[in-house]
Amino acid sequence: MVKCQVVMDVLEQLAPKRLAEDWDNPGLLVGALNQNIRRILVCLDVSDKVVEQAVACQADMIVAHHPLIFKGLKKIRTDLPLGARLQQLLKHDIAVAAAHTNLDIAVGGVNDVLAGAIGLEKLSTFVIISQAEDGTVESLGRMGTLPAPMAAADFARQVREALPAGYVRLVNAGARPVRKVALCSGSGAEFIQKAAFMGADAYVTGDVKYHEAQQAVELGMHVIDAGHFATEFPVVEVLRDRLAQELTEQGVEVVADRESADFFQIV
Repeated sequence: MVKCQVVMDVLEQLAPKRLAEDWDNPGLLVGALNQNIRRILVCLDVSDKVVEQAVACQADMIVAHHPLIFKGLKKIRTDLPLGARLQQLLKHDIAVAAAHTNLDIAVGGVNDVLAGAIGLEKLSTFVIISQAEDGTVESLGRMGTLPAPMAAADFARQVREALPAGYVRLVNAGARPVRKVALCSGSGAEFIQKAAFMGADAYVTGDVKYHEAQQAVELGMHVIDAGHFATEFPVVEVLRDRLAQELTEQGVEVVADRESADFFQIV
C-alpha cells in the first residue's frame, strides 16, 4: 500500500506533466494525494465499463490516458453520464489520474509503443514540441522505417493485425512502396502535410476525414487510418507493466483494462 502521491510521482517520472499541451488536463482529477492505494486499474478511457471493473476488482485508483474531466465543471448532474460516473467514483473512494499528451510525447509512451507494434525501426522525431539547450528534443509523433519496402496494402494489413483493430482504412496514393513511415497516435490528421514534406511514404494515425484523405493523395503519400482507439490502446498494457515495476514491491497491484473495445464497428 502507498499513498496516492507516490503513484503520482511515478507517473511524473514516466510522463512528465511539463510535456502536456496547454489545452490538456493531465494529473490527479478525482481523489486526494493522501489516500491509500492498494490496487490500480490502467485504462484508455474512464468509461462506465471501466468504472464497473474498478468497483468489481476493488481498485483504489484508475490511471487513464484520456482525462475524465477536460473542461471546468459548472454543475455535476448525476442524471447525466459524467456526473453519474463521478458519483460512482466518489462513492467507492476511487481516485482518477490521467497522463494524456504528456504520455503521447514521453519516451516509451503511446507513440513509441505504436511504432514498435507496427514494426518500425530507427525511430526519430516528428512534430517537435520543444528543444532544450542540451539538444534534447520532445516530439509528439514519430518517424521510422520498415526493415524492407512493402506495398501499401500489405503494410495496411500488417498494421491491422498488429493493433486491436477490426479494420483499418487505407488511403492509397498509388504504386509508391512504403519504407519510411510517420505516425501520430489518436487523432493526428492535421500533420498529414508535415509527414509528406518530411518524406514519409505512409502516415499512420486515426480520425482522418474525407478532405484530409484527399490532401494525402494529392501529396502522393499513403495514409492508414487505424482508428483512435486502436492506435492508443496498446499503451495500456505497457503502462501497467511500468507502473507495476515501480509499485509492486511496495504492495500495490496494478491491473489493465482488457474489456474495452472500439466504439466503431463495420456492419
